[in-house]
Amino acid sequence: MRVQLIHPPAFLNPTALTALRPSLPLGIAYVAAAAREAGHEVSVIDAVGEAPDLIVREGRVARLGLSIADIVGRIAPETQVVGVGAMFTYQWRVVSELIHAIKRARPDVLVVGGGEHFTGLPEESLVHSPVDVVAQGEGEEIFVDLLRRYASWLQERGGEPGDTSAGVSGWAGDMPGVSFRKAGATVGINGGGYAAAAAAIQHNPRRERVRDVDKIPRPAWDLFDVKGYDDRRLINGVRLGMTMPILATRGCPYRCAYCSSPNMWTTKWVARDPKLVADEIQEYMEAYGARNFPFQDLTAILKRQWVIDFCNELIARGLDITWQMPTGTRCEVVDDEVAALLLRSGGRSLNFAPESGSEEVRRKVSKQMSEKSLFGAVEAAVKHGLNTSVFFVLGFPGDRVADFKETVRWARRLARLGVEDLAVGFYFPIPGTRFYRELQGRGKVELSNELILAPIFVHDRWLTEDRNYSEGLSARTLTWWRYRIVWAFYSRAILANPRRIFRVIGNFFRGREESKFDSFLQILKERFITRRAARV
Repeated sequence: MRVQLIHPPAFLNPTALTALRPSLPLGIAYVAAAAREAGHEVSVIDAVGEAPDLIVREGRVARLGLSIADIVGRIAPETQVVGVGAMFTYQWRVVSELIHAIKRARPDVLVVGGGEHFTGLPEESLVHSPVDVVAQGEGEEIFVDLLRRYASWLQERGGEPGDTSAGVSGWAGDMPGVSFRKAGATVGINGGGYAAAAAAIQHNPRRERVRDVDKIPRPAWDLFDVKGYDDRRLINGVRLGMTMPILATRGCPYRCAYCSSPNMWTTKWVARDPKLVADEIQEYMEAYGARNFPFQDLTAILKRQWVIDFCNELIARGLDITWQMPTGTRCEVVDDEVAALLLRSGGRSLNFAPESGSEEVRRKVSKQMSEKSLFGAVEAAVKHGLNTSVFFVLGFPGDRVADFKETVRWARRLARLGVEDLAVGFYFPIPGTRFYRELQGRGKVELSNELILAPIFVHDRWLTEDRNYSEGLSARTLTWWRYRIVWAFYSRAILANPRRIFRVIGNFFRGREESKFDSFLQILKERFITRRAARV
């Protein structure tokens, strides 16, 4: 098959107080590699990577990357299948617009949607867009199977797809891991309402997770402008040299009430062979000059022996690299021995996400992280010189002021221990999660443009009442406590280490990053330069 995969434009919040940035799309790169290994002709339209300097304001948010018209115009005439990835639900507005435009211009191509959004909202995606097939969960095997079945179906028809949507039932009727409209069903809500449209959708049982992850081909980074992303600091984590993302494990065994991972990945955690991960790192060093590797794992540090084996593998090879875990990880196995190995092997940054200093809140959200294990890991990490960050969230349903006071106490203690950074965001309900279903059942949330965009505002300067899901507490109260927690941390962090302020100032002017706070300041500087250039 002739396949084009699309990494859609990114949405940005120009006023967000965050160090988060768009980055290379691991999921699409993995799917591209799997499809290519299966013998298909694969190319990628990377809306972000092909127009990394094009930013267009759309109200309170901004769109980064190629326009919809440019993306559609780049679809090759011989393309038979288009795959569109949507990692985050807040991308849905632009993804839906893109799929409609593709189908208007090329009704002959099969459009497949995959990623966290499509997995969490397969029904809504099929009702509100003309996407032909939704792939749920881990994408490589599903996409390869889908291409095989579709190719056979086309061959039986003499190569003419006709109405791609109408034929899906014939070739994907028993295929696990996909959703699609039944034969004869139309796109959108037509008279009968949403319920009638949803009834015309078939959801097949989920596919089993990939067991032998070591056989999955490495991401097809040759189809992306890797250097372009790095040059513009479009990376996830602290930039400590030429940066490339990497994935050592898949899944997470926990069931946090606010997280979409159990729906996307189930609770199966699978680790790759540490030697193969080291091989991949070494390959990227040679091919791309990469020296810094942010791990995108949901829960990389889970099994003590795996971490020890991986660190020892890097140490034995003498690789001159840095690596980090910007998305957060578990703390239970981080002690003196592990922290020392992390540093010796090039580990530079650990991020923990207890979400709250309140034991009651952690119990409520099913965050299985104890005070003892967190502070033990922090002490070990700081002792061995690892840059450490902690994430908190305010505004969970049922939050109380007493819970915030506990978080303030933790913030002060973490600062005294030597934690470098602390981030506080506002809760938002991710579709498909336990909290989302509970709020939906009580009539507190419904899928709307406002909800879809809610995640992009979690690090906004203040919370608005329409995005407040903590009953009994006002948005103003939550915002006030956010700044109180941040002040409690940074004021004591500076008192504990006054020289830090001079280091931060120096890094700001040199364009150097050593912490998430440095990354945030670099983003602010880039915004200022961009706005000034626009005025000129």
